[in-house]
Amino acid sequence: MSKVIGIDLGTTNSCVAIMDGKNVRVIENAEGTRTTPSMVGFTDEGERLVGQPAKRQAVTNPSNTIFAAKRLIGRRFNDSTVAKDASLVPFKIVEGKGGDAWIEAQGKQYSPSQISAIVLQKMKETAESFLGETVSKAVITVPAYFNDAQRQATKDAGRIAGLDVLRIINEPTAAALAYGLDKKDARTVIVFDFGGGTFDVSLLEMGDGVFEVKATNGDTFLGGEDFDSCLVEHICDTFKKENGIDLKQDTLALQRLKEAAEKAKIELSSTSQTEINLPFISANSAGAQHLNMKLTRAQFERLVNHLIQKTVEPCKKCLQDAGLSPSDIDEVVLVGGMTRMPKIQQSVQDFFNKSPSKGVNPDEVVAMGAAIQAGVLQGDVKDLLLLDVTPLSLGIETLGGVFTSIIDRNSTIPTKKSQVFSTAADNQSAVSIRIGQGERKMFADNKLLGQFDLVGIPPAPKGTPQIEVAFDIDANGIVQVSALDKGTGKAQQISIQASGGLSSEDIEKMVKDAEMNAEMDKKRREAVETKNHAESLIYSTEQSLREHGDKIAEAEQKSIRESIDALRTLLNDADPDESKIKEATQKLMEVSMNLGKAIYEAQAKKDAAADTATADTTAKTDVKDDVVDADYEEIKDDEKDKKKLSIFLSRT
Repeated sequence: MSKVIGIDLGTTNSCVAIMDGKNVRVIENAEGTRTTPSMVGFTDEGERLVGQPAKRQAVTNPSNTIFAAKRLIGRRFNDSTVAKDASLVPFKIVEGKGGDAWIEAQGKQYSPSQISAIVLQKMKETAESFLGETVSKAVITVPAYFNDAQRQATKDAGRIAGLDVLRIINEPTAAALAYGLDKKDARTVIVFDFGGGTFDVSLLEMGDGVFEVKATNGDTFLGGEDFDSCLVEHICDTFKKENGIDLKQDTLALQRLKEAAEKAKIELSSTSQTEINLPFISANSAGAQHLNMKLTRAQFERLVNHLIQKTVEPCKKCLQDAGLSPSDIDEVVLVGGMTRMPKIQQSVQDFFNKSPSKGVNPDEVVAMGAAIQAGVLQGDVKDLLLLDVTPLSLGIETLGGVFTSIIDRNSTIPTKKSQVFSTAADNQSAVSIRIGQGERKMFADNKLLGQFDLVGIPPAPKGTPQIEVAFDIDANGIVQVSALDKGTGKAQQISIQASGGLSSEDIEKMVKDAEMNAEMDKKRREAVETKNHAESLIYSTEQSLREHGDKIAEAEQKSIRESIDALRTLLNDADPDESKIKEATQKLMEVSMNLGKAIYEAQAKKDAAADTATADTTAKTDVKDDVVDADYEEIKDDEKDKKKLSIFLSRT
């Protein structure tokens, strides 16, 4: 049975882990790092770059380098948060199929699920390279406060990447699994998860292998990206005041600013002051303009204080929902890169009246928890029970546009609940059932998940028909809704798909597209390796020919030079033919065999001559000293009662 992997699909970075026996192992990627930037770049040559290679070329290719796609997943284009993001990123966010927010790069439109799928493919390849086998199953994490549409879109991303997503697990819950796997005593824990794009806080009770989530809260559009954007805006405003140039209108400058802001933010977690230095950031009539700015930790904290304060209210609500106070919390676990910021650590300490635990790696703990859940599903991890909750209330629209909740938030999942409703008018033959998710009293203020019609209701006075609406939430937090006319037995069911979400046909098309791209990427990599091998062979053969050409016949030297020239001509071709390069490389290896043989034979003769000379020298050496055995006497140490040896060496 192939290994089930655990993936933390992050806004800024992603990470993959597996169960290795009873231990969790985080896997290094091809670049040798344990986390991979969640970035995808599309080059002018049609190449697709993922992770660090994409990040390296982002400054020169900003409009075609996609980052933070997770913030758009399952969101509508007309969402106010999407509009805000669109004004701050160098790539185009466009209205896609069904009104969802999509991304445009190199003239082609991609859904956020497709971009996430490309990152997931990289995680899949990283695991396969380490394990030496094909991986097809995974557990993927999502922010606890993700709604149904966002969870479904994440599952779609896994499917596009060629993964069977066995479970969608909440990030704070995954972190708690990794943190508490080896802890047996009962304790109440807060997981404060502040990452690159989202913020979650969850309260869990754990003990003796049982992990029960009691409450969760958060903000799916609050994270490190917002801190970066805040700093970028400050730099742009300052530069505009001083130089009269609006850097926001220059996509190349904006990308350089974003990278500089992220770097400054990270540095200010460990130093009290940093310098932002970007030469030739812009130009005007006076010539090239350079950006040089000093920024203190105190200044940065003032700039982002309103963002830090946004984390306090979800913490209050989480405690209220669980019916607990800060004094009831035994431990606070910090997760996510933003928790390295001293001001955030202080804010957490002030709210919960205790120092947060720093015993876990905030960048890797979520992937580790996903791997543990993967181990549970695979049967590798025993005696562990995870009880998670649904983060938002689920219900339907009733008379007057009211939102009637059927499953309240923080209900343990999986769960199934139903409620009986009736018609609002006489002789009503059909009812339209609109499904929503949220905490507002009016339906229009909540997230519309989908709708369906139950038709064929027999004519009757209003309030007479009995229509049972049932909600079924699985362990992934994904919803199914059914309606039953109890009088006729007619039923209708819907698996919720986000309005404008991806259909099965869309996903299948994207799966094929992803597979085709993966094959193209593989061919490109093989072509590069073939070219590198050929160039390396030319270099080493020419060097050998210069140093040892006199050891072979002139005709053989000529044959080698001709083979080198033929291979070099193929490599310099505008459109190199890989198969011909391979043939020419093989031919050069064959004609060079005699040269290699001559080099080894010459070296063997040289070594034999050296050995003979050494033997002669040794035979002529006059050995004057005799070898004498050493005498010893035994001395007893009365104090320590130990035997010591005194060695006496004599020379004749």
